[in-house]
Amino acid sequence: MRLNFREVRSRETVGTTGLAAAVLLAASILACALIPFGARSAQAQANSADIVADTATAALCPVVYPDDQTPAARGYHYTFFGNAFFINDEGYLLTVAHVLETFRDGGQAYILVGRPDAPARLLKVSVIAKDAQHDVAILRASPNPFAGKHNVSFVTLSPEPAVQGQAVLALSLHPRKLQNAQSFEEQSEDSSPGTVLSYESTRLDKDSPAAEVFLLSHPVVKGQSGSPVLAADSHAAVGLVEGLWLRGTPLPLAKSAPAPSNTPGAAIPMRYAIALLEKQGVAWHSAASSAVSPASPIGSQTGDGRPKP
Repeated sequence: MRLNFREVRSRETVGTTGLAAAVLLAASILACALIPFGARSAQAQANSADIVADTATAALCPVVYPDDQTPAARGYHYTFFGNAFFINDEGYLLTVAHVLETFRDGGQAYILVGRPDAPARLLKVSVIAKDAQHDVAILRASPNPFAGKHNVSFVTLSPEPAVQGQAVLALSLHPRKLQNAQSFEEQSEDSSPGTVLSYESTRLDKDSPAAEVFLLSHPVVKGQSGSPVLAADSHAAVGLVEGLWLRGTPLPLAKSAPAPSNTPGAAIPMRYAIALLEKQGVAWHSAASSAVSPASPIGSQTGDGRPKP
């Protein structure tokens, strides 16, 4: 049978249409398979970020002084001074030294530690060491909350310095009512993302040589002194919040009046805190979660916390 051109074209068209339909059907099936995978991947990343934030928040502790001898219905009334954060599971914390100025002539400092199914608990802290020149201090909680039923974690530290333009995040806790704070009430969390602007030299202690601080693109708020500045990528602490940067001098937040919204924050580089930890023989953890030996020389840590060969 002889087929004319029209019939051939018609059959080719039908064949092409069928092939196109098959390709579209396969693409639709593939898209249906990929979309849930992409959604699951994005959700997994969001969940991972939430876990990291929750872990970092669990390492934070408000530094306080109880004003009552016995608790009332909503716990102890207390005065709030700033933040500290755990750096290992032995109960050691870091903060800035100026948070402890009130206790210089006596008085016992405490921290508020979260519990999973109960209000926060007051724990005593002892001052292990202070470095006034660089405004850092090491504390230790007693009893060790990691040995009991507390909602606690620790922050890893970065031996690598923060660099200009690096994305960072400052986390801190503070009472909802600064003038009438009570220990059974839930804390409010401040989360301040920003970037590192520059390094500056200044005197953090009037009787000491100048030290370096790095400036943050965002202002910090009252009560953030002593809280960690985390690298956005590794979530390791690269510094500690010092205060506001006013006229070339960092002003501790406890002493600061309201500042313009464009006033940068100032932070203490983590290398000063690591130097003090090494001097006191206190172990800390790098971003790889490996405990760093206190005997390891400062500045010779690899990314996983092991000494370089």
